[in-house]
Amino acid sequence: MRIEDVTPETVRPVRRSLLVQSWHDLAFLHWAVPPETVAPFLPRGTVPDTLDGLSYVGLIGFRMVRLGALRGPGIPYLGTFLETNVRLYSVDAQGRRAVVFLSLEAERLLPVLTAQASLRLPYKWARMRLEKDGDVLRYTSRRRWPGPRGAASSMTVRVGAPLTEPSPVEHFVTARWGLHTHAWGRSLHLPNEHPRWPLHRAELLELDDELITAAGLPAPAGPPVSVLYSPGVPVTFGAPDTLAGTAG
Repeated sequence: MRIEDVTPETVRPVRRSLLVQSWHDLAFLHWAVPPETVAPFLPRGTVPDTLDGLSYVGLIGFRMVRLGALRGPGIPYLGTFLETNVRLYSVDAQGRRAVVFLSLEAERLLPVLTAQASLRLPYKWARMRLEKDGDVLRYTSRRRWPGPRGAASSMTVRVGAPLTEPSPVEHFVTARWGLHTHAWGRSLHLPNEHPRWPLHRAELLELDDELITAAGLPAPAGPPVSVLYSPGVPVTFGAPDTLAGTAG
């Protein structure tokens, strides 16, 4: 199997749009982990994606803006909300690199229910807030439903200088052109595309997180190996396809 290269822009453009959205004010925190730690959490038909023998756990806070169907224009109120995700990195038998979400906290109940019902994505309804003070951003979340109720996260970052040449790790954890999930008895791949990430260095000022352990992972050992910020990108998702040998 040949695994696709990590590229700053997709080499698999989305031909027919299923969903549109924009991601704004993203803070990316990542920890290196042995691939065997995350392998049990991945959908059938995928394995951990690795860089120099390591995989990664990501904690990402951001604003979802104007989520909507097909090619837009997106929904201004119900489609705009805060999110905080715990995610892993996967590759399938076709060599497609993707992300796997272990949890997706969101402050709007209707999108949570829709994503759970349609694609079985592990969305959670949460009370959330994003505070901005100059170049400092603070993301807070406390889970409402489903459990474990009260699982909380608080992270504060200071945005630094633009990043013109991402390191291999920074490139690996951001240049992702799809997601893998398990729904309705089969493993799926959903492609996405967006412009090249505008990335900034960032400094982690404060972190108090329970979402990673609430997802079943061990608590991170030490500070993140990568902290990044992006003002955001517009995103298009295509229709899912079933991974070979995973139906039924």
